[in-house]
Amino acid sequence: MTVLKIYINGTRHEFEVGRDIEPYHTLAYLLREKLGLTGTKISCDTGECGACTVLIDGKAALSCMTPALTLEGRSVTTIEGLGLDDPVVRAFADQCEPGYGTAMQCGFCTPGFVMSAKGLLNENPAPTEEEIRHALSGNLCRCGTYPAVARAVLHASERMRDSGGGE
Repeated sequence: MTVLKIYINGTRHEFEVGRDIEPYHTLAYLLREKLGLTGTKISCDTGECGACTVLIDGKAALSCMTPALTLEGRSVTTIEGLGLDDPVVRAFADQCEPGYGTAMQCGFCTPGFVMSAKGLLNENPAPTEEEIRHALSGNLCRCGTYPAVARAVLHASERMRDSGGGE
């Protein structure tokens, strides 16, 4: 019996292969269908849109393209694993400036953007606007909130620096 042991949002989970999950299941399937963590969105299911972005060991990754069985002993953070006081979550919620607009409209893409931004800021706490655009280039928004999203990431970076790390 093969058992997958994985940490999701700080909690250890075990899944028996062949009973709980199959070898072909993705991390997105595991999160949404087995754990009910529906903040991780499935849109394209081909790695093109970024809606399913989560953090794996602190780095942004597409959960629809990640085989669940490759995550033995790893740590996954979903949007549900971030608190409402997280500087990135706060910055997205607060973002509404003249000339930039709101970072959220319909909200479907927001979890993926937040997790991509969190991954970027984990690796680079003071990114330039160009670095932000590059890091978020794999995320699509049908509402066109890109300028406000970039602005929210800049504000999150400032908040993290001002608070000495912000976690």
